[in-house]
Amino acid sequence: MQASATWKKEMIFDSLSHSGHTVVFDGDSTHTQGPSPMETVLMGLCGCTAIDVISILKKKREPFNGLTVSAVADQAPEPPKVFTHVKLTYRVSGTVSRKAMEDAVHLSETKYCSVAAMLSKTAKIEFSIEYAD
Repeated sequence: MQASATWKKEMIFDSLSHSGHTVVFDGDSTHTQGPSPMETVLMGLCGCTAIDVISILKKKREPFNGLTVSAVADQAPEPPKVFTHVKLTYRVSGTVSRKAMEDAVHLSETKYCSVAAMLSKTAKIEFSIEYAD
């Protein structure tokens, strides 16, 4: 896997992924041109675990209509400002069994999600599951 970030101006960077996708990073405190690198790490965590959970639920043939994974994170006060605590909230809709959903989240966090595995080196990761109609 490869990636690059090219400085454009001020604290704005164009980042290019190995697969050819681009993201604009904004290192300024206002983040008006794009997310900060740490915001994208948190977004990556949400995406990584969401992909796992959906894949597991599909394999179990669970009837779900939607899934949103949101995260709230605390960072260390001094550089490097690593994440120290992350709270993930999984909001699933459909008639998914609670056990299937809990198992899927557990498997994602303990076995499949690479981003969670990396972040767990510096952060306590907690989760909750909400069931929508």
